[in-house]
Amino acid sequence: MRPKKIRWVKCSPKERCFKPLCKPLSKLESVYLALDEFEAIRLACFEGLKHSQAAKKLGISRPTFSRILSCAHQKIADSLINIKAIRIEGGCCKIKRS
Repeated sequence: MRPKKIRWVKCSPKERCFKPLCKPLSKLESVYLALDEFEAIRLACFEGLKHSQAAKKLGISRPTFSRILSCAHQKIADSLINIKAIRIEGGCCKIKRS
């Protein structure tokens, strides 16, 4: 297996955990969103960048960006549909200083 390329993210999220109000965190299952998945969502869905533009900002190829984004969408959908907490942590990332 090839080592993962470093992904460059603009910033760390201000919150690392989001949870439904219906249950305490200790009673919920969690979905883990890596920092590169969080950044992919931010770039594509929040900033509205094309995949090629977003991939360039992360320092990866467009197909890799698309796979990361697809995985992030699946995890977020799982958490919404199955009432799970979303925890943002991990990944092969470095913060890009402007």
